[in-house]
Amino acid sequence: MTDPAMETVDSFGMMAERQFAEVWSRTALSDRERRLLLLGLSVGQGLDTMTDVQLDAALRTGDLTEPELREVVIFLTHYAGWIRGARLNGQVEELIEQVRNNPAGDPPGCGGQAGSIL
Repeated sequence: MTDPAMETVDSFGMMAERQFAEVWSRTALSDRERRLLLLGLSVGQGLDTMTDVQLDAALRTGDLTEPELREVVIFLTHYAGWIRGARLNGQVEELIEQVRNNPAGDPPGCGGQAGSIL
């Protein structure tokens, strides 16, 4: 048995998890609205890994459907630029193909560790 005093404590991880949980549990915005805001932000800043995670979460939780994700691509392409829009289009189409072929698979970028990252 491991001595509790000798265990490594991820205090930053615990703090971050709690803060994210608190932010996502507030009631003024729906999860769908939060997801759309976060997608716009991550695409606009070129944060591809965060975008991958958010796209996957949006599709698998039902926050956004395939047609809605494609509409997000069209909309954000006009505001984030054609290069980022083309990248986003590739991310969305890859995700849709992945989910269709393996609906219970791991989200992109999670390294085989299933779980939802808000």
